[in-house]
Amino acid sequence: MRAGEVRAISRAVTAIENREPEGEKLLRELFPHTGKAYRIGVTGAPGTGKSTLVDKLAAHYRGQKKTVGIIAVDPSSPFTGGAILGDRVRMQGHATDAGIFIRSMATRGSLGGLAQATSDTALLLDAAGKEFVLVETVGVGQGEIEIVRLADCTLVVLVPGMGDDVQNLKAGLMEIADIFVLNKCDREGADRFEEQLRAILAIAPERGGWHPPVVRTIATENKGISELAREIERFRQHTSGPENRRAREIELWKQRLVDLLEQRLIERVTRAGIDEAALASLAEKIANRETDPYSAVNEILAKAGIGEST
Repeated sequence: MRAGEVRAISRAVTAIENREPEGEKLLRELFPHTGKAYRIGVTGAPGTGKSTLVDKLAAHYRGQKKTVGIIAVDPSSPFTGGAILGDRVRMQGHATDAGIFIRSMATRGSLGGLAQATSDTALLLDAAGKEFVLVETVGVGQGEIEIVRLADCTLVVLVPGMGDDVQNLKAGLMEIADIFVLNKCDREGADRFEEQLRAILAIAPERGGWHPPVVRTIATENKGISELAREIERFRQHTSGPENRRAREIELWKQRLVDLLEQRLIERVTRAGIDEAALASLAEKIANRETDPYSAVNEILAKAGIGEST
């Protein structure tokens, strides 16, 4: 990828993040050229080494001459709304590699850390010819379930010695993992933790004939990365049938349509003058039992030109 192309993609991502009209226009034009990239979601609690794992996995694919896009979803700055961790802080070893495009993105308050801009950026990188798109999420526990909507393959990264990891799996991460990655497996207690994890997985039902494997890695030493890539490819082959792929795509776009509708509705309501102060006023009336929440919502929609007030 030439420097000019990198700058063009960077400008397009900025337009998407800022919800500028040209960003959406570009996505509409590029959409027919998407659907080829393989999207890998990487999630897990903070401190599990997700960034290092993504870095090494990207290097592995580059070693195979594959092009890679990386989207690192970071917590939003409370002051600017932008990502706290910037591109220059992450993955400096790839800074001069024309085959990799890296972008840090802010959550901007999105539940689970995945803003709509993340999905749109994945589409953009897909249209730009990236063969793999790696999406690393914030890592705030159960809320990360949202990643499964975007990814073709979801990696849940765990480390031994964090106390309640197995309990976290019971709380929800179990259901979204296509592959479990036991990172930092040189730590004390790794064998026991893996044994507990496999015991839980043994009684979990298969999903579509797939039983999530456990891959041990030490990402800082590049150990286990090739094995992880093989498991990703094995899962890709397992789900590569046209019916499987199509079913996942339909489910993805069904949810994206709902997300887009919600966003457009909120934007329309905001343009109608329903700002934070107006919401606070309505909330106060509800709290005082001067109105009910259902009538309040109908009032908001009526002001936005949707529905009728009651």
